[in-house]
Amino acid sequence: MNVAQIYKDASALLEGHFKLSSGNHSSFYLQSAKVLEDPKTAKLLAEALAAQIKEAGIKVDAVCSPALGGLIAGFALATALDVRFIFAERVDGDMTIRRGFEVQEGENYIICEDIITTGGSALEAARQVEADGGNIVAYAALANRGFCSRVGSDLENKESCKLPLDKPLFALDDFTFEMYSPEECPMCKEGSIAYKPGSRGN
Repeated sequence: MNVAQIYKDASALLEGHFKLSSGNHSSFYLQSAKVLEDPKTAKLLAEALAAQIKEAGIKVDAVCSPALGGLIAGFALATALDVRFIFAERVDGDMTIRRGFEVQEGENYIICEDIITTGGSALEAARQVEADGGNIVAYAALANRGFCSRVGSDLENKESCKLPLDKPLFALDDFTFEMYSPEECPMCKEGSIAYKPGSRGN
């Protein structure tokens, strides 16, 4: 499966001058929502991700995703694995599980995102699941930005990766784009102005 081509075909691999949520700048941006708006593509990707997890022998009872970005990917993965799906969301800045969702003591959870960068939001969701009595058995994402090591890839963890070393990360492909601080960004030095996707209706 050529995941990069799927993103390109969906106009979800953008080129330009972008301000990332981290505050850094990049000339590339992954917009998974554009890929996942097609249910057939979402199903295809989720089933490929589920196949990796099943092959590894991971026993899972439910999938949890941090809102908002991970919702569609997580639901599609839960469907492919035939397990429950819940999500965590920020309330006053803290990741929280609410809306009547219950984590049962001893349940095994996979935390799923659309894209894993450093894994910060995924880790916050995982800690909430654990606080409620669940076990985290793995992390998953459609795309891995290359900061965290994943199953089947030669990439090694970078210092900025926040995911625990004792839990596997499953993803369909690595997307390793250069990122720059605003002060060191070559595009800024050329006079280009970075924008955050969504600020122009994208």
